[in-house]
Amino acid sequence: MRLTMPTAADTQEFGQRLAGLLRAGDLVILTGPLGAGKTALTQGIGAGLGVDGRITSPTFVIARTHRGGTAGLPLVHVDAYRLESLDELDDLDLDTDVADSVTVVEWGAGLADRLAESHLEIAIERDADETRSLSLHARGGDWASRLEALGQPVGAVAC
Repeated sequence: MRLTMPTAADTQEFGQRLAGLLRAGDLVILTGPLGAGKTALTQGIGAGLGVDGRITSPTFVIARTHRGGTAGLPLVHVDAYRLESLDELDDLDLDTDVADSVTVVEWGAGLADRLAESHLEIAIERDADETRSLSLHARGGDWASRLEALGQPVGAVAC
């Protein structure tokens, strides 16, 4: 599935809609250059889950856990930008939280894939006019059918 989000607010709105599909144990891996909108999307997911606290980039702390809110699911938000190996990811001991929470890993392609048997990968590109293009890739499990159930988000344009 490929979508175009005209604004950052649309990206957050999409994250809120996506949160409605998420369950305990889900892994979402975000890729894209600096400033593409990975944290904006995660903010939308957090809002959709109703988690406690403000969602900010975990660049310097590597990982943040936000307590479950209205949906009851905690959100583990990881920035793998500075991680260079699977061993460093293992050192974060994320597997203890993964089964009971939704885990979103920025810069996680090639590193975080093994945290769950299946995952959703979202590649984000940002154009000069601030438009964001999102490519959603279902990786195993029932992700393909969940993405079909998502339908066309409001404000999004299918590419």
